[in-house]
Amino acid sequence: MNSVLAARGLVKTYGDVYALAGVDIDIKAGDVLAVVGPSGSGKTTLLHVLSGILRADGGEVFLDGCAIGELNETGRSELRRTAFGFVFQSGMLVAELTAEENAALPMLLAGRAREESLGAARLWLGRLGLQGMEKRRPGELSGGQAQRVAIARALAHRPRVIFADEPTGALDTRTGQEMMTALLAAAEETNAAVVIVTHDKAIADRALRVVEIQDGRIAAGVSA
Repeated sequence: MNSVLAARGLVKTYGDVYALAGVDIDIKAGDVLAVVGPSGSGKTTLLHVLSGILRADGGEVFLDGCAIGELNETGRSELRRTAFGFVFQSGMLVAELTAEENAALPMLLAGRAREESLGAARLWLGRLGLQGMEKRRPGELSGGQAQRVAIARALAHRPRVIFADEPTGALDTRTGQEMMTALLAAAEETNAAVVIVTHDKAIADRALRVVEIQDGRIAAGVSA
């Protein structure tokens, strides 16, 4: 498999507890991988290590063959603004910013021109059904609309991998399924890989592959 993102022997501990205990995984462009497992199994820790939010205590993560662990914090932050996109359960939008400013934020933080960034943000907001809502702030949006802004933010800079941590957890079933449809269609358009951490079987069933984590190890699924 020609992987865009790969992990080898990932270990992450908190005291004497192993959150990750030797995880290997390969993710190729266009892949949609759901990570499932009970609470405390290591799902979110795996997502955070794969995306460079956390450093592994052992093993390594490779993006296009380059070791992420060798980067300093500045380098990993740059990676998260350029190569990766994020969708979280709560959306994590900035209340003071408009929808288009929120969607453009990773590009603005990466130093891209404001009008170029806002233009890309407006394009994705329109594709996600939010045309005419570009100037609204998060408090003026429904939960589903806010999550679509978060998807636009994750996609507007055309990342290689999108990480989604319980992206439908705060939504009702119908809105959650609509949000997943929008996310997967948009990711397919850009050939981005998607890694989804979820407790929701209906959401996991939308993935191309499912990996189950138990006690920091891959218990079932495809990992290579």
